[in-house]
Amino acid sequence: MSLTPRALPSAGVSAPADKRFRRAETRPGRGGAGWLRSRALRWGALALLAIGVSAAGFIKLARLGVFTVDRIVVHGNARLSTGEVLTLVDGLRGESVFAADFEKYRTRLLDSPWVADATMRRVLPSTIDLRVIERAPIAIGRLGDQLFLVDPSGVIIDEYGPQYAQYDLPIVDGLVASPAAGGPAVDLERARLVARFVDALATMPNVRQHISQVDVSDAHNLVAILDQDPVALRLGDRDFAARLQRYLELAPSLKEQIREIDAVDLRFDERIPVSRKPAATVASRTAAVAAKGKH
Repeated sequence: MSLTPRALPSAGVSAPADKRFRRAETRPGRGGAGWLRSRALRWGALALLAIGVSAAGFIKLARLGVFTVDRIVVHGNARLSTGEVLTLVDGLRGESVFAADFEKYRTRLLDSPWVADATMRRVLPSTIDLRVIERAPIAIGRLGDQLFLVDPSGVIIDEYGPQYAQYDLPIVDGLVASPAAGGPAVDLERARLVARFVDALATMPNVRQHISQVDVSDAHNLVAILDQDPVALRLGDRDFAARLQRYLELAPSLKEQIREIDAVDLRFDERIPVSRKPAATVASRTAAVAAKGKH
């Protein structure tokens, strides 16, 4: 008997799919270089559009005069009136707030003897903020029969006259000189000496108001005279307050011991040289002190 092989059932084994040919299911990420370039181009276009619109609007506003200076606000002036300050910057009103030449107008302001410094800034759309720093006189410099207001830096502010009667300042000899050419000039070293003297007296207001005259002919030895007391006080170039206080304490006993004192030298700690001169000298100095009260 012949046997016919019977067909065996085939086992169903699934083969893995070949993934090399499958389409990607995910989209490209946004971090790619192409996406960044695209985004940059879009923002760049928007920025240019905004700039164009802004520039067009700015030009239109400028043509309408929105940025034309129509207001100047002045600060810091005390001696100069606001009108006087505005006169110094005549022409600024009506200019473009952006094109105005600040340096030109600042130079004009500094031409005023009362102006020590000036600053300007723009306040959009059409205002200029102007701040001045005025000079503060510390003494009345005397040259012959002329009197001048002088500031701490040695600048002659103006000739002294009745319009400045509110300034109760000492008359200083030896501060102002008359050069061979030009007008009166102030020696800077002597001006600084006077400034130190005035600063030192800030702690002695009761004494300061009685300083009548000062002499700085010697740049290292300031001489002061009190009103109602014609004695010349030689104070040197430092410790002014202490030396003045020393004289005030010793003056009664000195005057009891020595009549007609001409000068007292207070530069030395261990001794106080006192000099006497003829009565005529004392009388002339007394007259000078009295004359100061009339200025």
